[in-house]
Amino acid sequence: MEDTNKLKDEVESAVSRAENLDALEAIRISELGKNGRITLLMKGLGQLGPAERRLVGKKLNELKNTILDLIEKKKRVLESSGIEAQLAEETIDISLPVRPQLTGSIHPISQTIDEVTSIFGEMGFSVEEGPDIEEDWYNFTALNIPPNHPARQEHDTFYLNAEKNGERMVLRTHTSPVQIRTMQSTNPPIRIIVPGRTYRCDHDATHSPMFHQVEGLLVDETTHMGHLKGCLIEFCRAFFGVEDLPVRFRPSYFPFTEPSAEVDIGCTFDGGTLKMGHGDGWLEILGSGMVNPKVLENCGIDSSRYQGFAFGMGIERIAMLKYGIPDLRTFYDSDLRWLRHYGFQPLDVPTVVGRASK
Repeated sequence: MEDTNKLKDEVESAVSRAENLDALEAIRISELGKNGRITLLMKGLGQLGPAERRLVGKKLNELKNTILDLIEKKKRVLESSGIEAQLAEETIDISLPVRPQLTGSIHPISQTIDEVTSIFGEMGFSVEEGPDIEEDWYNFTALNIPPNHPARQEHDTFYLNAEKNGERMVLRTHTSPVQIRTMQSTNPPIRIIVPGRTYRCDHDATHSPMFHQVEGLLVDETTHMGHLKGCLIEFCRAFFGVEDLPVRFRPSYFPFTEPSAEVDIGCTFDGGTLKMGHGDGWLEILGSGMVNPKVLENCGIDSSRYQGFAFGMGIERIAMLKYGIPDLRTFYDSDLRWLRHYGFQPLDVPTVVGRASK
């Protein structure tokens, strides 16, 4: 049986000379591995007498624990020095400008939502959100949409197998349910915008089964159609960056507003390019109207005292118009070339005190 003190000195010397974790692991295997020296010695204990076996076994166990402790301490030292060396090697000067090729881009949808939020935020609107999976009551009934309305049909709406109160759940077809939830839980005055994902059974160059909307709602005791027009005219001119942008309101119909109006902006085609501003054409961009009294009553709001206006627009649509994107489907193709072309730098994201231009 070898002298355990001699073995300890040899291993301690080898561990102290180890320059990296691989060398340290090799020492552990050579001493404590399946065929290591200490392991073989412990296997030979069976050949000794009972008294000697107890004595030698105790020394070998102590030696094994000592070696493990030495290796663990050396391992911590090597790992610490390795981290320090890595940090020294990978040090960067954070005061230097970021290399453009390493900078990610803001998706045009995110950029447009931030711009819309910024503009309405300056008008005093706050942002509200709600669930994508909605109850039929919030998505249709509370909004005065009758049972036989085309929007309730299978060809237009994604219905789920789950039910609540005997009605199938749906993927919300607009963000209007958030308006209902807000009116139920908040006392007027209310001034909100609701950006978010919406879902409808449609897919082509100008429609997607999943798309984004932003809707607005204002409810108080004095609001009238003139306030709605002033709000949306200022928004259109701020968003498209045209101070005298022509805006017109055409009579329309929506179950949840009365009266209702489509909003068009002036435009012209010049050399195959669409330009916003004065011209001989008009382009529809959003729908609006005064909140139907039935909707207010459905939410527990006294329609004889309060009134309000609402509006809604597609984020992809106004982004396509502003940034010249010809096909809606490309928003979701995950094409890096497209994103590099239409994307925005992070610092271009607008704030409530101003909007950066690309």
